[in-house]
Amino acid sequence: MAIPFLTYLCNMFQEYDVIVAGAGHAGCEAAAAAANLGNKVLLITMNLQVIAQMSCNPAMGGIAKGQIVREIDALGGYSGIVTDKSLIQFRMLNRSKGPAMWSPRAQSDRNLFATTWREMLEQTPNVDFYQDMVTGILIENGKACGVTTQMGHEIKSKAVILTSGTFLNGVIHIGEKQFGGGRIAERGATGITEQLVSVGFESDRLKTGTPPRVDSRSLDYSKMAEQKGDDVITGFSFLDIPKIKPEQQRSCHITYTNTTVHEVLKTGFDKSPMYAGRIEGVGPRYCPSIEDKINRFADKEKHQIFVEPEGFNTVEIYVNGFSTSLPEEVQYKALKEIPGFENVKIFRPGYAIEYDYFPPTQLKLSLETKLVENLFFAGQINGTTGYEEAACQGLMAGINADRKIKEQEAFTLKRNEAYIGVLIDDLVNKGTKEPYRMFTSRAEYRTLLRQDNADIRLTSLSYDLGLATEERMKKVERKKEAVNIIMDALRNTSVQPEEINSYLEEVNSAPLAEKQKAAKILLRPDVALKPIIASVPTLQKETGSYIDEEIEQAEIQIKYERYIEKEEELVERMSQMENLRIPDNFEYSKISALRKESMLKLEQIRPQTLGQASRISGVNPSDIQILMVYMGR
Repeated sequence: MAIPFLTYLCNMFQEYDVIVAGAGHAGCEAAAAAANLGNKVLLITMNLQVIAQMSCNPAMGGIAKGQIVREIDALGGYSGIVTDKSLIQFRMLNRSKGPAMWSPRAQSDRNLFATTWREMLEQTPNVDFYQDMVTGILIENGKACGVTTQMGHEIKSKAVILTSGTFLNGVIHIGEKQFGGGRIAERGATGITEQLVSVGFESDRLKTGTPPRVDSRSLDYSKMAEQKGDDVITGFSFLDIPKIKPEQQRSCHITYTNTTVHEVLKTGFDKSPMYAGRIEGVGPRYCPSIEDKINRFADKEKHQIFVEPEGFNTVEIYVNGFSTSLPEEVQYKALKEIPGFENVKIFRPGYAIEYDYFPPTQLKLSLETKLVENLFFAGQINGTTGYEEAACQGLMAGINADRKIKEQEAFTLKRNEAYIGVLIDDLVNKGTKEPYRMFTSRAEYRTLLRQDNADIRLTSLSYDLGLATEERMKKVERKKEAVNIIMDALRNTSVQPEEINSYLEEVNSAPLAEKQKAAKILLRPDVALKPIIASVPTLQKETGSYIDEEIEQAEIQIKYERYIEKEEELVERMSQMENLRIPDNFEYSKISALRKESMLKLEQIRPQTLGQASRISGVNPSDIQILMVYMGR
């Protein structure tokens, strides 16, 4: 007997624990985290062929972003593993500075990155996939309980995570051309913004852009400076992930614009959607278009262009630093004036894209929305820019959707615990009116939040949640034990002048006149631990079995011990306010001593602690003192 069509639709989908709408970096991490915590997950996206697409540059990490990827990995997320499996070049940035500034960055094979992500998700139990457009959220009694789709399905779930990227009412601009889309050649998503605004959400528009892609075979690399990868590939994952050998890395190259390039670009300004007012959304301040650079930095005669390969088996090149929405013919003429680009062939023009986002002050620190229970937002829908910022939000949303379903307390990270904590705290308490990008300068405790110790900081927290594996936990415990043994050896071993003076002379450090503890010698500038170990037989015997990662960690902890202690003291002082919880039903409007601006901000954001309240824009120290009095402190 034939099954009636409506009955078929009802039977087609089971009720899920978590539905993740969108399969970009945020959606993939959200689906993986929720599934690995035991939930039945549906990952629904408009095109299953572009899961985890690198929409902009084919790279992961960089300043502060590299720390985020390592934190994702330490918590049991997939981004670090996928990056290590698909990298074509690795560099540790800022090695000349202190370790708090070291930031890993990888150039990725764009296709291999996406393929690896999909393979990992398909091998994750509890993840189902479906290709369709989510057009609305099912809401009953103020709670999200599923989604509606363009194909007419109503799919039920206990929680929904919305990770829409740049697709909500997306509009693409190339010169005077304008058309709907979430990415070039991909349609935008409609319906969700309108529904959420109708139930009380506030939305706004942001803008981002991307440069043209060109044919490597048409470039003259002899006119550019080569940028090679590191001799040692550290990678992102704390697990032992097989990676390419250093000699297999692909080089990037650097060239520059010039005044001729700038003059050509200016001929298209009258047709620029940005200057003609066709773009309403605010663009990223720290990643401006090439036309914006020319305007803002009119005194500069040249701007750096990074020529980045998109993979091992493609000739496609990403022209980093040349993001633009100017007409195609202007892009082409300007590119031809760049040294090495004289015979350039364009694969795809650059473009700008406008899209809807929801100011993140409408979220709790768990990334659950305040207006609709069990509905979570992650990624560019919250006003961020960048794969790494999106991925870490997806991870946290996946964890907290699980905890909400299980009626457990939300899992949040403090500003002293992770860059992820800084990012979410900034978004929820301060909001953003421009695409938010993470920098090391945003973190007041960056000496504590280094990329090298993300596993020590976070893996035990994730293991207690049930996300980080036993393999990860055991690896961290072995590392901590090894570091402690090495540090004890350095503090207890006396070094004779004849053992170390030849090395000290090599690094222009004063020779020893008498024996001294190895730890004290290590405190000197330009003195490194591995040469000390190599020079002192006693240390060789005690530390010879330990790997580079463990030796480096011990060196950092010895060298920066005083700085670390100072930051820990500051954290201790600030934690007193973090532990003072504000009742959920606290009535700010009844405190006449509060300034009106402060009262409105506190009512809007509803901070959970005095510490959180102190970081809200517009709330000053005197307001916090008043709150403390009214709370009986």
